[in-house]
Amino acid sequence: MEPDFEGARAYALARLATELPETITYHSIQHTRDDVAPAAERLAHAEGVNGEDLLLLRTAAYFHDLGFVVRREEHEQAGAEIAAQVLPAFGYTPVQIEKICRMIMATRIPQSPATLPEQILADADLDTLGSEHFWQHSEKLRAENEAFDGPMSDVQWYTTQVTFIENHRYWTATARALREPRKQEHLRQLRKLLNHARRRASDAPKSRLS
Repeated sequence: MEPDFEGARAYALARLATELPETITYHSIQHTRDDVAPAAERLAHAEGVNGEDLLLLRTAAYFHDLGFVVRREEHEQAGAEIAAQVLPAFGYTPVQIEKICRMIMATRIPQSPATLPEQILADADLDTLGSEHFWQHSEKLRAENEAFDGPMSDVQWYTTQVTFIENHRYWTATARALREPRKQEHLRQLRKLLNHARRRASDAPKSRLS
């Protein structure tokens, strides 16, 4: 019997819509529904993934950040645990659930996907690095991080972004072709912003001890 993908998808989206804290501005329902899931399907079709593998990939895409309803740290593990708990009720077999959980865990940083579906979900999760929406999503991520970790200076933020992108790689040939050139342009722009921020910081009046 075919798993009830639509039921599983509705379950994940309902929890993302109702249980995420307002401070989760980047890892939101929009990130899952409007960015990662469509990117995963686009990459899957281009990479020749179909049938059961595609169904499991689509399921993993909707569950990949569901762990945020439980905790921010190790949210991938929390999401995999939720998937393992609830997917049997939607007709997924233990073998299918194991594959889904591995895909979810493949999105953990640093990424280390083993199979093609895992590589696709890893690339879909960070599709935004090379998309036209990068800057809007970057601001959402900064707001989310600051809500939990406190304010960051521009130097701190741009340093974090530059380091992350310098150490990132796309795993599939399709993602590299579609997203790598624009990702590199974003990296060049971020380096300029970092240099400007450093100059502003060095030029700022130093506080004097009285």
